[in-house]
Parts: sequence; structure tokens; C-alpha cells
Amino acid sequence: MNIQNIEPQAIWKNFSALNAIPRPSKKEEKSTEFIRKFGENLGLETAVDEVGNVIIKKPATSGMEHRKSVILQSHLDMVCQKNADVNFDFETQGIDMEIAGDWVKAKGTTLGADNGIGVAAIMSILESSNIEHPALEALFTIDEETGMTGALSLKPGQLHGEILLNLDTEEEDEIDIGCAGGIDVTAFSKYNLENTGGKIVKISVTGLQGGHSGMDIHKGFGNANVILGRLLYTGIDEIQLISIDGGGLRNAIPREAFAIFSVKNFAEFMQNANALKSEILEEFATIEKDLKIEINDFSTDEKGISTADSNKIIWVLKSLHNGVFRMSPDVENLVEASNNVARVELKSGELKILNLSRSSVESTKTAVAEQLKSVCDLAGISVEFSGSYPGWKPKPDSEIVTLMEKIYTEKFGNRAQVVACHAGLECGIIGAHYPKMEMVSFGPTIRGAHSPDEKVNIPSVQKFWSFLKEILKNIPIV
Repeated sequence: MNIQNIEPQAIWKNFSALNAIPRPSKKEEKSTEFIRKFGENLGLETAVDEVGNVIIKKPATSGMEHRKSVILQSHLDMVCQKNADVNFDFETQGIDMEIAGDWVKAKGTTLGADNGIGVAAIMSILESSNIEHPALEALFTIDEETGMTGALSLKPGQLHGEILLNLDTEEEDEIDIGCAGGIDVTAFSKYNLENTGGKIVKISVTGLQGGHSGMDIHKGFGNANVILGRLLYTGIDEIQLISIDGGGLRNAIPREAFAIFSVKNFAEFMQNANALKSEILEEFATIEKDLKIEINDFSTDEKGISTADSNKIIWVLKSLHNGVFRMSPDVENLVEASNNVARVELKSGELKILNLSRSSVESTKTAVAEQLKSVCDLAGISVEFSGSYPGWKPKPDSEIVTLMEKIYTEKFGNRAQVVACHAGLECGIIGAHYPKMEMVSFGPTIRGAHSPDEKVNIPSVQKFWSFLKEILKNIPIV
């Protein structure tokens, strides 16, 4: 079946059109222009702000003029991850999609359902002629995945809606009313290069499933950088690091990591490292069935850094907190605070370690970031905090939450789960600009977001679309 023939056809048509356009975070110019032209071609009031957010306004349908006005919001950018054996350029190519049973997925890359399905749903509402709705503002933000700069750049008075429906969560039976804030913690240092002694070795950690560094952080998935650090530690006092290339984006759990180094006592290192390799593979046998660790001799003319400096880096990789930092004492099964050791790069003596720390409580967000900094301080590695954004405090008794719970039960025969999530949603930032605005987030079921395994469930999109239309039809009167 052609993807555009799946029901609801309006959403899949628009999703296919959006996915034909490259839209990496921080490079959304083509998608911004696409949405601008979309709004203008519909004859709707359309504006692009100074950073590239697009706002399209649509008047209320007949008889809905006295309802509260609604903002429909999704982000244009997508996480760009691909399998190592896939030749793909996210800056020039559209996503190659396929149907697999009840799912739509991409061929070896992220799909962009996060948050492209939300964008497509908003487009479908805007172009409809028979869907009842109050006055609408469609807000398409940029750069949600790598800094939320689109939401952060919004100004008070730019929006006028009383209710915000964020279409960016990933479980069809959930109504999300809160989220975590986040902060980027970047460690960096520069080391002198020197000739290496001993035998050159390369470690490759591949085949991990990765995933969303917020929504999946509690699932026990392997982090390639952490595993690499454990293996390197078996050669402490023996190693001169030449290069490390681990992970990618801050908000994706690292799937692959590679290190090249020299080691003085090759035989002893190989014995210890291979013994640990067997233990690690056994640890992850259930949850990371495709994990592959290769430890081989290698050849390179590149210089490395001293054993003393290498020790400091390896100690840091062994010590940085990764995974859940604290579970919420107030919300059952909710991760309160966590850290993702996302990217480790050592090249020509220059080191960078990128972390994304999250928390729904500002004090524990600070605690995680300061713990990471303290570890790096002990090793003489500088740390910089950036990109901090607030969490979103739940308001479970708000009028829109009560309405959506009622509609969900009546329409689907069971109760929705009203939850808070450990992902970073733009609602927290938008709420800081518009504190009186009621906000809710919901969406279809997406699995494997931020990884090449990303897929969206077709029946859940149908359910999500039906739910969204019913909500708009029943928005309260002013």
C-alpha cells in the first residue's frame, strides 16, 4: 500500500510531503519555507518570526466563534540518526519510508514522526473545510531537538490562544500534563600530542538500540560511551589515547563508540579487556541482543596524548553519572532526574564530552549538572553549562484536562492515563511566557524515537486524529 493511501489520508499525505523536505535541527529553513507557503496558499494569515517559527491563524468555523481560542503546536525539526551501513545525507535527502504491518518506518534512518505526525495533523486541520473548531493559532517551532531555541525565542504577546494543545508525545493512551527541564553540560580540554609507545588497539562498540535520552533512559539500554569507558579502564596506567568517537546527539542514547589507542602490555590488556567484554555481553544479552564489541590490533601514524592525560579522561568516563539519577517521590514510575553521556570526541588532542541532564525539579537538575562538573574538575577538565530550559509543572485539575479525560472515556471506552513525562517538551518554555495558558500534550504511539528504529503505529494515528477532532469540537465556551 502507498503510504498516502493510509487512513486518515490527510495526515499521511501531509506527513509524506513534509518528510520529502530535509529538516535537521538548526537547519530548518526549507521546512519553514514549506510551511509558510502552505499557510499562504490556503489564504490564511501567516507569519515567520525572526528565528524561523511559523504562526498560521485560522478563524473559527461557523457557530464556534464564542469558544476559547486554541494553539496547536508542534516542532518542525527532527533528530537525524542513521545506521552505520546506510548512505544518507539528512541535509539534502527526504526520508525513505515504508509500511511494516501496522507501522510506518524509515529505511535505516530516523523517521521524523517525532514530531512530523503532529505537524501533519495541524496542517490537516488548517486545510480542512468540514472540521469544527474554534479560532486557531498553529505554531510550528524550530530547533526543539537541540536547544528548544524556537520556543525560547517566543515573546509575550506573540500568541493569543487560551489553550495550547502540544502534539508531541508518544503514547496513544496518555494525556501529558508535565515534563522535565534540561541543561547541556559540556566538558572540554586540550592536550599535547606525543609519539606513542606500545601496540595500537582499536575498540568498537556497535549494535546498541539507542533511543530517546528522556523517554527511554530508565529502560536499561546500553550506552556505548559508558561501555567503552569500562573497557578502557582495564588498561589504566598502560594506555595512550589517540582518538575517541562515541555517540552523537545529546538527546539520543549512544549506539556506537570507537577508540584508538596504544597500550604498553598488549597481551595483558587483551586478556583483561576480552574477559570484561564477555561479562558485558552477558549483562546485556536480554536487552541488547545485537550488541557487538570488537577489540583488535590496529595501525596508525597518528600521535596520542600522554598516559597521565589518558588516565584522567578514562577516569572521567568511568565516573560520569549516566542514566536515572532520581525517581520522583511524588509521581509513581516517573523519572525525576537523569543524565545522558551523549557524545565523547577526542581528536588531535582536543576533548569534548557532551551531556544532557534532565529533571522535572530545578534543584535536582542543578545537582546532576554540578556532580558532572565536580568529576571533571577533579581531572582538570573544564565544564560549561548551556541551553537550560524549565520543566512544566502539572495542573491536573485544569478545564482542558478534565474535558479531554471525559472525551477519551466516552469515545474509546476506557480511561486515559494522565501523566507527566521525562522528555523535554516545549510546554514548559511556552508556559513561562504565558503563565495563564492551559496546556496539554498528546499524540500517537511512536517507538524508537531518536534512533533508526523509530516507527509510528498506524491505528494509533487514526485514534489520535479522531481524538483531536473531538477535542476541537468541544472546546469550552469563553
